Amino acid sequence: MPALRAFDAEGFLRDTWQKRPLLIRNAWRDWSNPLEPDELAGLACEAEIQSRLVRQPKPGRWDLEHGPFAPERFAALGDCPWTLLVQSVDHHVPEVAALIEPFRFIPDWRIDDVMVSYATDGGGVGPHFDQYDVFLVQGLGRRRWRVGRRCDNTARLLPHDGLRLLAEFEQVDEWVLEPGDILYVPPGFAHDGVAVGEDCMTYSIGFRAPSRGDLVSAFADHVLDRLGEDDRYTDPDLAPPENPGEISADALARLHDMVTGALADREAFATWFGAYVTEPRDERLDWAPEDEVTAEDLPSGPVSLERNPASRFSFIRQGEDAVALFVDGRTYRCSGPAADAARKICADTQLELAAETIDDPAVAELIVDLVNRGCLAVSEPG
Repeated sequence: MPALRAFDAEGFLRDTWQKRPLLIRNAWRDWSNPLEPDELAGLACEAEIQSRLVRQPKPGRWDLEHGPFAPERFAALGDCPWTLLVQSVDHHVPEVAALIEPFRFIPDWRIDDVMVSYATDGGGVGPHFDQYDVFLVQGLGRRRWRVGRRCDNTARLLPHDGLRLLAEFEQVDEWVLEPGDILYVPPGFAHDGVAVGEDCMTYSIGFRAPSRGDLVSAFADHVLDRLGEDDRYTDPDLAPPENPGEISADALARLHDMVTGALADREAFATWFGAYVTEPRDERLDWAPEDEVTAEDLPSGPVSLERNPASRFSFIRQGEDAVALFVDGRTYRCSGPAADAARKICADTQLELAAETIDDPAVAELIVDLVNRGCLAVSEPG
């Protein structure tokens, strides 16, 4: 997928990112819809793929069904407007995964997935707001987007078991998107998309934003798992208190240090976060070879590598010539040529390593492990 046409990424991040919605007309010179509606319906019939169906049997009412769906379900939906939403389509369709590439001016660890929706005329999921950034790429047909003001957790919602729909929606802007147009919506901004005509397809490229509560809870659990039973409060300099019912300032300071000290290790947090943020969303897209490969199985010349689209790759610098590479929740300490290879793997979804690079034992060991785990596929250069 080529870069966005006449798009200033630095200016966008400075002036627009997480600040205001933005309409980008005709973002590519030659837009081509990467997925047919029938293919999306086929994905929604597969048990390992998360999908939802939202119907509007009458105005102001939304009915929600969860997949997988029987193929005949789509022929029995009647004349009411409906929308099919399929999650993580980029994990299964390379052409959809390619949509992420133009948006990699945002760090990979922030990228969540590409959700694809198909709607009949008048179909939508109702006015709502999300807690994450999203680029809404119009793939096929037309969709009218109304955008409102920024919301928070005090916004009043309609009663619904599965959809967080706003009870009140005040429109600020409105646009009709054509194929190849993009609407960027920052976190919290109310928005409502309705299909204009049949065969409306939208690709939602979403970005993760972990909450403070999720981070604290997950990191605290990680720290707790590593604390020893004998790591306990001590007070070897204890003096008789004036009042035995008082919790002294000295005791509070010691106790507070026990808690905050366990959480304050910046290096431990970095290592934990790299593994945490690359945990795979879905481990069912398995590229692992039937028979494990060894370094001797690698080609003797340049090696072409392709990343599993369901795998997550990130790294943290650790000095001038070393990195910690994180792939699907596992940590690899790399230095020298292996660090160079790790950075290249994180930079490119498809890459080639020179023969002299693969000859390095640490590089070969890294590649072999990633191939055997199904994170990479290797083949002779074409």
